[in-house]
Amino acid sequence: MAGWSYTATRSARGSVQAVWLVFSLWLFLAAAGAQISPGPLSRPHQSLNGSTNCASCHKFGGGQAALKCLDCHTEIATRLSARKGLHATYNIPPGSSQECARCHSEHNGEDFPLIKWDIKTFDHKPTGYPLLGKHAGLTCNRCHTPARISPQERSTIKIKDLNRTYLGLGTTCATCHQDPHNGRLGQTCQQCHNFEDWKAISVGQFDHSKTRYPLTGLHAQVECAKCHTPGPDNKPRYTGIPFNQCSDCHRDPHRGSFPQGCQSCHNTSGWKKVSLTAVNERFDHSKTKFPLQGKHVSVDCAKCHANGDFKKPLVFAKCMDCHKPDPHNGQFARRPDHGECASCHTVNGWKPSTFTVKEHATSAYPLQGGHARVECMQCHIPKGKDTLFKIKFASCTDCHSDRHAGQFVAAPYFNACDLCHNLEGYKPSTFTLVRHKETHFVLTGGHVAVPCADCHKESAEFQPKPAVAYHWRDLTCTSCHADPHKGQFKERMMQVRADKTVAGCEACHSTKSWKDLTRFDHSKTTFPLLGAHRATACMDCHKPPNLETKLINVDFKAAPTQCEDCHEDIHGKQFSKGEVTRCVDCHNTMKWRPSLFDHEQKTAFPLRGAHQNVRCADCHKLTKLVNGKTVLFYKPTPKECAACHGPTNPVPSQKPRA
Repeated sequence: MAGWSYTATRSARGSVQAVWLVFSLWLFLAAAGAQISPGPLSRPHQSLNGSTNCASCHKFGGGQAALKCLDCHTEIATRLSARKGLHATYNIPPGSSQECARCHSEHNGEDFPLIKWDIKTFDHKPTGYPLLGKHAGLTCNRCHTPARISPQERSTIKIKDLNRTYLGLGTTCATCHQDPHNGRLGQTCQQCHNFEDWKAISVGQFDHSKTRYPLTGLHAQVECAKCHTPGPDNKPRYTGIPFNQCSDCHRDPHRGSFPQGCQSCHNTSGWKKVSLTAVNERFDHSKTKFPLQGKHVSVDCAKCHANGDFKKPLVFAKCMDCHKPDPHNGQFARRPDHGECASCHTVNGWKPSTFTVKEHATSAYPLQGGHARVECMQCHIPKGKDTLFKIKFASCTDCHSDRHAGQFVAAPYFNACDLCHNLEGYKPSTFTLVRHKETHFVLTGGHVAVPCADCHKESAEFQPKPAVAYHWRDLTCTSCHADPHKGQFKERMMQVRADKTVAGCEACHSTKSWKDLTRFDHSKTTFPLLGAHRATACMDCHKPPNLETKLINVDFKAAPTQCEDCHEDIHGKQFSKGEVTRCVDCHNTMKWRPSLFDHEQKTAFPLRGAHQNVRCADCHKLTKLVNGKTVLFYKPTPKECAACHGPTNPVPSQKPRA
């Protein structure tokens, strides 16, 4: 017990000492208040002056002291939490007062204004209610008055003088403006009105479909005042307006002819847009003298019954009684039926026409061949009422353009297309090989097998559009064929034939074949072909360059004219003179053997007596190797008899020559 009492007593003494310490600190702070406060408070916060009230606005502990503005200004705190109003646009976190000091600075003296702003330049949009139209020119006190603060908002505002606050004002029009409709149209005035002009009513903003009379069709375009006429109080009526029957607003143009009511035939999409389905259900037009068939079923009643007069008799025996004026401008008036529409059209539709190829055969121009497959609009070009059905057709060019650029305008053709074409089609042409004989260029030989298009090709010389050429001023071979000889035979080609035309390539060749050279006379050249040369192929003398196999690039005038230029010296230069062996000294073109060599004149061993009949080979039979080739040995040939006859053979008698 003694121990327990000692401990309790010591604990009690410690508590008393702690209380005295806190009290002493409080007295010290009170005495030093003037030194702790940064300055006197503004007039609205005068009741909080003094160091003992610091904790009313400041929260101590945990580092830097925090502000507690929202603890008192709860109306601002509520708006920050709801994220509405001016302060919410400053991005102040809900419940935080630290940002308040950025605009509202304290401890600056009693007369220091806590709120600084220029009302003239204040942007009202951040408050959540932008000032538009006529609102933009109003002064603040026109709207911000205590009388316009709602009771609910009034209870949340702590300031006693409500003339000094801008809070609590509602955003509905009825907050400031008296509702002339006494609540019948709701509180959202903007559904019909705008901020520019109260009288400028926008019908589209008001949802009339939520009323007992939804606006449909053309009713949606009617001005409000047309239906909402002034009542006894001389103000527009919005209730008590009859609308069950069309006749409540509209006068009956039919004067009671249709007692079933307007809606039986009409609807709100338009007075002229008659509901034919409804009409047919209530009125059977087939029991009249003119049953509605085909397209007539969909025709508006007013199209025939003008001004809604259904009792007036109508003329309808012919189509033209109603369909006026004549869409064809009288082009068929001379027909036996005077152009009655029914001869070409039906009530099922204006198109297609029933005037077919069969009916066209009764006209002045029956459709035959390819014309029977042509669509009507290709000849009768659609131009509405100006479409021509009476068109010229005397010649093909009345419809078809001249595709030959005027090459057949003159005689004997006169652009008569049917001379070369028929109605079955433009191609193939009927201009045959037999007909080609009538032209200035008769096809012969190889030309007969040449396709037309190989000669008759498109040419750019025709303007403005290229066309196939059929006429040429120059009909020589070189007008189509390139000269492969590059002018080597120009003089020969310019020779004039019996028909006074230039010979051209035909001076040597024929149309039968390019290789047919029977017209070329080699005897008229500087090297007539004689003897064995006549059987020699051209290429053997006129050799193509670069080992070619054709004579296209041959220089014919460069052919050799001497035997030794073509023929090899088979004698190993035994008869050469200055390195050249003259073949003509012993041979000619008629035959190579026997040789024409004159043994009497050109050797030192004249052949006489029995030697005259000795064959050359009996004496000249030795051979020798010359430049790697074995040649017959001619000289020197031994002259002694023993060289040929031997030493024991008798020498033949020699008789003197005459």
